[in-house]
Amino acid sequence: MTEEYDYDALLEKARKQLPEKVFKHERLEMPKLNSAVIGNRTFVKKFPEAVGIIRRDPKHVVKYLAKELGSQGSIEGEAAIFQGKFGNIRVNEKFEKYVNLFVLCSECKKPDTALVKENRIDFVKCEACGAKKRVEGIK
Repeated sequence: MTEEYDYDALLEKARKQLPEKVFKHERLEMPKLNSAVIGNRTFVKKFPEAVGIIRRDPKHVVKYLAKELGSQGSIEGEAAIFQGKFGNIRVNEKFEKYVNLFVLCSECKKPDTALVKENRIDFVKCEACGAKKRVEGIK
């Protein structure tokens, strides 16, 4: 017994079950970090605000940036502080690399993701398309 399926009706039914985020075409305007070198330290101003835009834990981002810059990093008030002299361009390159690895979905390239841990393994899970990508932990 073969049933006739109406493709358009099935497609519409499937579309109604998807979250609204899938249909939005807004792009993440990646924040630019504003850093200044004072003495032998680099200060990134308004750091929690910038990290809030990408919806990540500031401690996680500082840990990654410190590793990438080959430095020590900490958060004090509204600034992230790194030992060493790092220019604005270099800090922003490393921050962009973080966003590509830990924020943007590998399938749909949307920023609607969350970092989840399953059995001691970190994943970036997309809230828009449902894709899940394994990411290396920061050591």
